Amino acid sequence: MSPGSSSLTDREPAGDEAEGAVGDPPTPEGSANPPAIERLFGSTGFFRLWLAQVLSATGDWLGLVAITALAARIGEESAGVAIGFVLSARIAPGFFLGPVAGVIVDRAWRKRLLVTCDIGRALVLATLPFVDTIAGLVVASLVLEIFTLLWAPAKEASVPHLVPQERLTQANSLSLIAAYGTFPLGIGLFALFAKAGDWLEEGGLAELINADQVGLALYADSLTFLAAAAIIASLHLPRRTRAERKHAGLGWASVRGGIRDTFQELGDGLRFIVSDPVVRAVNASLSTGLVGGAMLVPLGPIFLDEVVGAGPSGFGLSMFSLGMGVAVGVGLLSLFQNRIPKVRVFVGCVFGAGLALLFAASSTTLGPVIAGVSLLGVCAGGVYVLGFTLLQEQVADEFRGRIFSALYTVVRLSVLIAFAIGPFLSQALGELSDAVFDGTASPFGFVIAIPGVRLTLWLGAIIIVAAGFVAMWSLRAGRPPRTTS
Repeated sequence: MSPGSSSLTDREPAGDEAEGAVGDPPTPEGSANPPAIERLFGSTGFFRLWLAQVLSATGDWLGLVAITALAARIGEESAGVAIGFVLSARIAPGFFLGPVAGVIVDRAWRKRLLVTCDIGRALVLATLPFVDTIAGLVVASLVLEIFTLLWAPAKEASVPHLVPQERLTQANSLSLIAAYGTFPLGIGLFALFAKAGDWLEEGGLAELINADQVGLALYADSLTFLAAAAIIASLHLPRRTRAERKHAGLGWASVRGGIRDTFQELGDGLRFIVSDPVVRAVNASLSTGLVGGAMLVPLGPIFLDEVVGAGPSGFGLSMFSLGMGVAVGVGLLSLFQNRIPKVRVFVGCVFGAGLALLFAASSTTLGPVIAGVSLLGVCAGGVYVLGFTLLQEQVADEFRGRIFSALYTVVRLSVLIAFAIGPFLSQALGELSDAVFDGTASPFGFVIAIPGVRLTLWLGAIIIVAAGFVAMWSLRAGRPPRTTS
């Protein structure tokens, strides 16, 4: 099927399957809606979806910490290797199943898919306190990640059905807060469960249900997903009628035809990513920029310790500044969402992020580093929010699952590349710098140290700036030629 195929265009369902027409703007759910909620979230429907995302994201962070702790406990003397295997199981499925997950998201009724994924994650997590092998943890992590691969693009593809187009930027800002602002909450809950586990041990219940700190965290994590499923079940999200699914070849009954259609739809999605200038620009700039920006995570502590001399406290302060910068960027976008040229601001934020990292990596005292990292956060928040908003505005509903699934796959791959090559590249460039320049350079008479970690962060900044040029070129290439009279 081609991108313009009418068989994939959603029409208003009839009969008992009606849930609202796909592609139509969200309709009011009653005049009694609290004005404050509508002003902040755009609709009560998105407010409920956002609450579900807060619960799911809190559960994700809590589960990640708990599963890591469980892997370390099971692995004992080989705790590092055990944790590596388990975390790799959370990364690997995205590279192989991500694009196929996008096809499933575009075929399925997204409301049912979201609820099923949350219930599935809840059931897997509820069994983990009784798992006592690394192999069992790896399998459970694989299953959890498959559910997440389906849930995330289905959620992103559903947002335009709940929020008017002019409020998408604000909605994506709130989604960013829900996704990453819940990290401290998840960590804090895990710490609290240590006390609760001690109390249960005194009553003799902990041994029966494995309710120590890790077990309680996993049980609580399971409950967060069940609560999220219950909230999403109350949403009004569109679905196709049986006749439309059969006419479009999207039914699940024909396995042989389904496999053929899956590859055909996957190819349609990939061609759309390459051909549409906005989609191509967002994917290319995010993937390229993340390779450079994500290097800050493994190399930041080394840079602040060896170059700036700030130590762990300096790294903590810089990460706090990064988070505050993201919050400021998200807030500014929400405030001016209807008065900015989104495409130009998106490209500008990519360039700004690269220049901010270049400035921070060139500094030798903590103050300028904090300033540069803060500006990096402002620009990074803008890139994330505007990138998702542009995709939701640009991509038709029948392609959103594949587009967002591809984006998540690209993000994972880029971060993994940065994490994997960053430390090795830093060491290699450090050895080269010592051998060729004796570890220092003197531009314009100023002596500056050029250890490997600084050179690698400079390279990361250059990569981000290059991502800006990639986005700008992509958008210009897709602009229709001017006509002369």
